Amino acid sequence: MPVYQYKALDAKGQEVENSIEALSSKEAISKIRNMGFFPTNVKVKGGAKKVKTDASSKPKSRRGAGGKVKVKMLCQFARQLSTLQDAGLSILRSLRILEEQQKPGTFKKVIGYVADDIEGGSTLSEALGKFPKAFDRLFVNMVAAGEVGGVLDLILARLADFMEKAQKLKAKIKSAMIYPIFVISAAFCIVLGLMLFVMPKFTEVLKEMSGGKLPGLTLAIMAISNWIAFQYGWLWMTATPFAIVSFLKFARKFQTGRLILDKIKLQLPVMKHIVYKSSVARWTRTLGTLISAGVPILEAINITRETAGNEVYANALGKVQAAIRQGDTFANPLKQTKCVDGLVVNMIDVGEETGDLDKMMLKIADNYDEEVDVLVGGLMSMLEPLMIIVLGLIVGTIVLAVFLPMISIITSLM
Repeated sequence: MPVYQYKALDAKGQEVENSIEALSSKEAISKIRNMGFFPTNVKVKGGAKKVKTDASSKPKSRRGAGGKVKVKMLCQFARQLSTLQDAGLSILRSLRILEEQQKPGTFKKVIGYVADDIEGGSTLSEALGKFPKAFDRLFVNMVAAGEVGGVLDLILARLADFMEKAQKLKAKIKSAMIYPIFVISAAFCIVLGLMLFVMPKFTEVLKEMSGGKLPGLTLAIMAISNWIAFQYGWLWMTATPFAIVSFLKFARKFQTGRLILDKIKLQLPVMKHIVYKSSVARWTRTLGTLISAGVPILEAINITRETAGNEVYANALGKVQAAIRQGDTFANPLKQTKCVDGLVVNMIDVGEETGDLDKMMLKIADNYDEEVDVLVGGLMSMLEPLMIIVLGLIVGTIVLAVFLPMISIITSLM
């Protein structure tokens, strides 16, 4: 009787490795589940043997397959693979079909290498796991859950829906930031141009016309113009935004830096509600999708922590995970973290009591997605006139500083 090696998760989410005798992989999976484990990898002991015949049988070099893949391409891949699986095609044939349809590039090579690994005896989740830049842990673990449960087509369709909604939410947040960034950049360029090229020409003329007696506002603007034009102020003004962005990117490489920056984002006067609701929508949708796919709660929380996108909620989920290991519920430790409002806690509490935690998580995500839409629309309506007013005040102040001395001179001559 064949011996199957397996890796599985126990009730506490700990990984277990062992072997079991079974007539087929399906029987092995059934026996493992009857022992109270959640199998993540099951294969015949010893694996497939490599046979060397000639140069053509050598494994392909995996160059060009280490880059990232666009989310849109992953969504399309998951959707198409789900359709092919639902039609009854084998995994290997489905992957070869999808490989042929792809345009030359990184993803085409990745799909080809995944198909090669499956042909060599690996499972789909194992093969996908070898390309972490293309397929993250969320993708790999959901595929593994689909393989074990025999519902790979449904899981892939659900995964595609999840990625599309997550990408849609991300695009909304980015679109909300484009307009203010554009207006601020335009205002910066206008002010810099006025201070560099316009004000220096007026400075000497204004001094001569007024006899050295200038209004305070004019003197302040002239001092700023002198610093920008002749004391490398323009260099400092241009370099400062790039330095700030570089510093923020560097800080986000460290957990402490990410935590501080994420806490600051949750306190910003205008953006805090959008950041809060979009972050909660993201991790609740991820967790709800994983639980509905059959991934054990502790492993699902662990994956969600890594993909939360906000260190504040990653830490909160870590505390929830530790509490669940001690036998607590999900809602109680989440409430103690004080990083979500009562509505989220109550809906999760109801989900646990009714056994529909995954559905409640997805409902929270849907509700918050809609609220983010409203908030982004309101922010855009508020920012548009506000930015125009600010830009008008800046330019108006400079113009007023130039004309005040002229008005004084004309008044004195009358």
